[in-house]
Amino acid sequence: MSSIQPLLDQDKVSTLEAFADTIVPGAKRHEGDRAVAGVVPGPGAVAAGALELLQTPATGLSDALDDFADALNAHARLYAAAQPDASVPPFVALSYTERTHLVTVLTAPGHPERDIWVSLALFSNMAFDTGAHLHTAEAIAAGHPGLAALGFAPPSEDGQWRFSEFSYGRPLARLHPDTTPSGSLA
Repeated sequence: MSSIQPLLDQDKVSTLEAFADTIVPGAKRHEGDRAVAGVVPGPGAVAAGALELLQTPATGLSDALDDFADALNAHARLYAAAQPDASVPPFVALSYTERTHLVTVLTAPGHPERDIWVSLALFSNMAFDTGAHLHTAEAIAAGHPGLAALGFAPPSEDGQWRFSEFSYGRPLARLHPDTTPSGSLA
């Protein structure tokens, strides 16, 4: 959905995808997919473009993703009860339950690296919930999985969002008598 090209090697990509999938899980993309655990049906953060969002300079994290993947794999090596499967990065080799537990430890209050992992988690969630790396109308037109799952309404024909009915089914307050047609107070 985005034109950002991966700057990371495949092991680091799969490590960061596994992290994003731990935050907002999704269905496996193919039978041999190890990064996406496939614990739920339907698309998750990876399909929604979490890695693309993380690679955008606006996150302030893009230059350090390589180091974050290394650190996550180092934590996974220490966490793993058994020798990890050497065919994939250590974090990817963890089961979904193990990934979830490790991420819980890393994001817990008092953990010295908490801010890093919470930031990665927030952006993983943001990719799914908002498609923040994409223009909203284009993301909806392309079938962005998170916006579709949330039932985000498409814009009107002219590309603007208008709501003919109140979102709660009723007005929340009466208009002030001095309200102008544009919605401002006179």
